[in-house]
Amino acid sequence: MTGNNTVYDVMVIGSGFAGMAATLFAARRGLSVVQTGATGGIDFSTGFLDLMGVHPISEGKRWSDPWQAIDAAITDFPNHPYALMSHDEIAESIKEFTDFLGEYGLKYVGKEQQNTCIMTPVGTVKRTYRIHKTAWNGAVALESKAPTLIVDFQGLKGFSARQLVENRQKDWPLLRSVRVSFPGSSGELFPEHMAWTLADPKHRVQLAETVRPQLEQVEYVGFPAVLGLTNPAEVVAHLEELLGVKVFEVPTMPPSIAGPRLRSVFDRGLPNLGVKTRSQKMVTAVRMKDHGVMEFDIGKGGGMNTVAAKSAILASGRFFGKGLKAGRTGVLEPVFNIPVHQPERREDWHQKEFFDAKGHPVNMAGIEVDARLRPLGEDGKPVNERLHAAGAILAHHDWMRMKCGAGLAIATAYKAVRELTG
Repeated sequence: MTGNNTVYDVMVIGSGFAGMAATLFAARRGLSVVQTGATGGIDFSTGFLDLMGVHPISEGKRWSDPWQAIDAAITDFPNHPYALMSHDEIAESIKEFTDFLGEYGLKYVGKEQQNTCIMTPVGTVKRTYRIHKTAWNGAVALESKAPTLIVDFQGLKGFSARQLVENRQKDWPLLRSVRVSFPGSSGELFPEHMAWTLADPKHRVQLAETVRPQLEQVEYVGFPAVLGLTNPAEVVAHLEELLGVKVFEVPTMPPSIAGPRLRSVFDRGLPNLGVKTRSQKMVTAVRMKDHGVMEFDIGKGGGMNTVAAKSAILASGRFFGKGLKAGRTGVLEPVFNIPVHQPERREDWHQKEFFDAKGHPVNMAGIEVDARLRPLGEDGKPVNERLHAAGAILAHHDWMRMKCGAGLAIATAYKAVRELTG
């Protein structure tokens, strides 16, 4: 099946943080955009936007100032993608991205020069750059060690208030937990269903009545992040009114509600910018046409579409997003067949110990780019003047261990669009 005769300004390949950011930035600059991609990292996100939290990985050094951490990482890894942009460009990208989320009710907060310490679902502490506003009171409570109650629900997997409290009890003695029943439910609970349930104010009232008897000498109450899907700030504000204490959310283990919240914003906001999406479809082939136009086959069989674009941004991620594929002899980039920077031998992909502090060499694999984020071929030259890349598919970073995934994705997407439009 062939699409219409429209030639878009840009095709964005990928629907994770980098793909969504690239689509947003391109559409806001007046480009006609078509986007495709399967489930990306955004769908399994905690909702935190990391900029840079850990370096060197082998030492597990954690940084309060993400900008100093970025500079330190670039010093040790001159080819790190952050080296291709200034601090100002990175900050501008984060601001534009979070401003857009805020326009659709998902407000993000944080400090300009500091990471924020925030609790994870198991009670460890993570440093991150931007968090959803509904989690902010948790950061304040953690810092002040205020009298705090963590609530969980019978039947909800992936979140244990008791485990969280036990892991923090030594340095936070006024933290305690309680398990209650969720309004109108029994058996196994699912975060998305719970979020939809709490969209109804009467269920919030029922929840408040259940929790209120537990609030003696409590200043903050933390709930698993199920307090609404499209209106979490409204749900939190209502619960604070009902309970008379500060309320915050703690992310659950994936799959959590944080990913669907982010996805919902883009599902609602990008069409308003004229973006055409081909959700849950992969690019299966690309051909060069006249005048430098690229033609993409999207999907397979009877559901296949053909889309033409003057340029493209490759933001398909690594292995999880299917931007890279691991074969018996090496790692491949499947769309454009771009060479992948990787260890020379497959047996060198991993350390002998799974939890080796240095991480695994294959985690630094990816495609190499020039100063304009154009992927390079075997000859060291751009494979296409109108093709740029962004996000986890780039080489020379270990985003998971460095705690820089979302920030790197957003910032490189911002730069790729600027280079494309410049």
